[in-house]
Amino acid sequence: MVWKTVAGVVVAGHQIASGRSKESPYPRGSIEMQIPFFKELGLDLSSDYPATLNVSLRPAQFVVQMPQYTFHGVKWSPEHAPEDFSFSPCRLSYYSRIYGGWVYYPRPETKLGHFQDPGTIELILPRILGIQYGDRVEVSIRSEEILIVREGEESVWNNDQP
Repeated sequence: MVWKTVAGVVVAGHQIASGRSKESPYPRGSIEMQIPFFKELGLDLSSDYPATLNVSLRPAQFVVQMPQYTFHGVKWSPEHAPEDFSFSPCRLSYYSRIYGGWVYYPRPETKLGHFQDPGTIELILPRILGIQYGDRVEVSIRSEEILIVREGEESVWNNDQP
């Protein structure tokens, strides 16, 4: 298993995952509502912050290939049809600290709305005090699970890490 690292910038998301959007139908946030379902399926996210950290990798984009987990038909909300979710381990480097977490990927083929830019990756991580929109970070992912590409290139990586 090889970890690959790419630079990114923290950006605002739709704020549905955290419940901060005034238009969110989920005051507690969708992630907090989903966590018990993922735990029942074998992925315990209860020690992570119940929201996503959105990181723009632009001009790069990412392609989920062989994630560690894919859960099909998760009926986490009575207001929505079941959705599929994929998760892949990740590391986030912020001011020389490394945080382990997960790439959160609601599968677009089953998601009803709030689609992400293909250059923005959503991460579920422990709470990171002080992190703000515009902060530069590095995201490390397993290259066999997620591919990072620039238009016209096969892949782009800063380095290899065991």
